[in-house]
Amino acid sequence: MKNLAGKLPLIAFVVAAFAAVAFTSPKNVGEYGQSGGIWYDVTNETPGPSSYECDNSPNQTCLYDQAFGMGQPLPGSANKLFVLHDEDIPRAE
Repeated sequence: MKNLAGKLPLIAFVVAAFAAVAFTSPKNVGEYGQSGGIWYDVTNETPGPSSYECDNSPNQTCLYDQAFGMGQPLPGSANKLFVLHDEDIPRAE
């Protein structure tokens, strides 16, 4: 019993550290599309004929929440192709 009582602070620390990581909200993520092997950050862009569009295309995904294949598809992006119209849209970093 003494051994367990001596380890309670350590156990409490481990549980607190786990809870801090497990229940932390994810950071706000952006919107990213890929065209010609280049990832573009379209988070602050309005879709349209002067910026980019998501055209219907089977087996494609238009937008992701992170660039470089690290993210998940955004809702409504399935079966759509990212089409870039403005080359001045910033590339993802």
